[in-house]
Amino acid sequence: MTPNITTNAPVNLWTSTGHVRDYLERADSIPHRTEGESVLLEFIPKTARRVLDLGTGNGRLLALVKSWLDASSVDCVAVDFSPGMLEAVAKRFAGDSSVKVVAHNLDQPLPALGKFDAVVSGFAIHHVVHERKRALYAEVFNLLRPGGVFCNLEHVASPTPRLHEEFLHRLGNTVETEDPSNKLLDLETQLQWLREIGFVDVDCHWKWRELALLVGRQVSS
Repeated sequence: MTPNITTNAPVNLWTSTGHVRDYLERADSIPHRTEGESVLLEFIPKTARRVLDLGTGNGRLLALVKSWLDASSVDCVAVDFSPGMLEAVAKRFAGDSSVKVVAHNLDQPLPALGKFDAVVSGFAIHHVVHERKRALYAEVFNLLRPGGVFCNLEHVASPTPRLHEEFLHRLGNTVETEDPSNKLLDLETQLQWLREIGFVDVDCHWKWRELALLVGRQVSS
């Protein structure tokens, strides 16, 4: 399936303090979010000792992963570009030497970060254009150690405009008020990309309307 990549304007409002504040005020109330996060944790191996969080936001997902693992022996890297989010994640992990916060825009190739046992992302990658999504997935593949896992809890496109409108309604939004930073892509295309890149055991393990958990593993040695 070839996605339509011509309709995505590179709008991103996440440098706006007001935009960040509005999101954080309602982040905990996103319907069924905790269900998806709980399923994601099931795929993080207890033996993981190095974790990367792409688009970490205020560090919510990374904190859950750290709690799931033995936090005392896990080295974590949190990546984001939004000044407001960087401030929030730094505050969350203040004094925690196991977490390194890296300022980086996912629109650009990832910097040298080393290898990881797990790479996670929570509702972030849909903010980059489709071409960059696929390139980023390939970069993640190369960052994973053999047998490492990529867990992307993501906002994906609905198959029809009506379903999209219904999803927005559930969140208290409309087509006119939805975030223009969103560049939504269908689930099937993204799963196929992961397989083409070389991920194995690729599947969608949880989904509620436009929220979905995509998981793939690096080939074991």
